[in-house]
Amino acid sequence: MTLADELEAVAAAAAAHGAVAGVLAAEPLGGRRFYLVAFVADDDRRWLVVDEAAAPVALRTDVREVASIVAMCELAGDLAGGGDLDELRSRLAELRTTEALDGVEEAEEAALRLQRAVGEPPRVASPGYLDAIGAATVALERALGDDASPFAAALRAATGAVDEFVRDVERAYLVELR
Repeated sequence: MTLADELEAVAAAAAAHGAVAGVLAAEPLGGRRFYLVAFVADDDRRWLVVDEAAAPVALRTDVREVASIVAMCELAGDLAGGGDLDELRSRLAELRTTEALDGVEEAEEAALRLQRAVGEPPRVASPGYLDAIGAATVALERALGDDASPFAAALRAATGAVDEFVRDVERAYLVELR
């Protein structure tokens, strides 16, 4: 079963709790797969984490881990390479042909590796995914001559947004957390 098929099955099962707006897969530490389900009714967003059997998760620590890794992975994917890897690769290709700069081929290869690491949705949010994006981003930043990591700085700056997202999930959670 593909990840897309899994997400569809989870969405169908979760629909018993309301109108499903989206489902994201996550494997926080420990390798167990969970799904963060968003529900929308009127202008109200509600959340539920379900396990592989589509059963609601009520343990607060599990919900926090899932919400946190999902938010971090979404941010990392959005911020990697300045946020628009197609544009970056296009600009690097243009520089290679017009400026003949040293190291531009290495930067192009690094940008391609980063784009592959980020991948296309759907994907599973996990520490391994974060590590792959981080490693590919460091390689790109080095190829571009950046000693300080703009990506790491952007992720650090976004920790407040991740914390707020986790709090939002907890506040608008569909079942009582313990």
